[in-house]
Amino acid sequence: MHGGPETERLQGLSLRALAPNMVTAMALCVGLSGFWFASQERWPAALAAIALAAVLDGLDGRIARMVNGQSRFGAELDSLSDVISFGVTPALVAFLWTLQDMPRFGWTIALFFVLCQALRLARFNARIDTKDQPHKSAGFNTGVPAPAGAGMALLPLLIWVETDAPMVRDYWIAAPWMLFVALMMVSNVATYSWTSIRIRPAYRFPALAIAGLYIALLIAEPWIGLILFISCYSLTIPFSMISYARVKKRRAEAKAQSS
Repeated sequence: MHGGPETERLQGLSLRALAPNMVTAMALCVGLSGFWFASQERWPAALAAIALAAVLDGLDGRIARMVNGQSRFGAELDSLSDVISFGVTPALVAFLWTLQDMPRFGWTIALFFVLCQALRLARFNARIDTKDQPHKSAGFNTGVPAPAGAGMALLPLLIWVETDAPMVRDYWIAAPWMLFVALMMVSNVATYSWTSIRIRPAYRFPALAIAGLYIALLIAEPWIGLILFISCYSLTIPFSMISYARVKKRRAEAKAQSS
């Protein structure tokens, strides 16, 4: 026996469940718009579009948890959005900015970056239901996350927009750096996540003061703020590797003592 119109209406998706997916769709559209800006050589606007996509990407998951709107569809849409916003768009922006000037291999490097981004997200989706994830259980990411990878790849462009230094636009700098970032995204290197960062109670107020100072800098000088953030994140990678090695050693010692 089929239900009436009222039953069908109740069985439909609520706006609350659609809210996270709507934010993800916005992130996809905003991120891809970065290519449109780059095609007109509006480089600051292209960077701003990708940065806004990163903000929206950070919000959709939190909104989903707040409204209990997690779904497999949402996870797949989020990965697709990440590939486009943080893989395809940065590669195209970098190609239009400098890689197209390479006599050879400019387009190859752009394609390789997109491929690595897609492989990273495919690996993430394949492991999403896997219980044994040493990096995740310790609060670390495996490799450089998608938004961070996009930011690192476009760091030379950010510096050029702020300083207008001609040497930064040289493809001999941008191309090797982009290859390095692409490899870091698909690597098994442990990188810091928000959950792996612990602040001691004694440093709580200084940390809040520094965060407030950074937000003020980001408002007053957004490009300098982004350059500082991405540079600091890049420099933390060796330290995250050391931190995870210590965690891994402690776990091995604990396991040996319990056996």
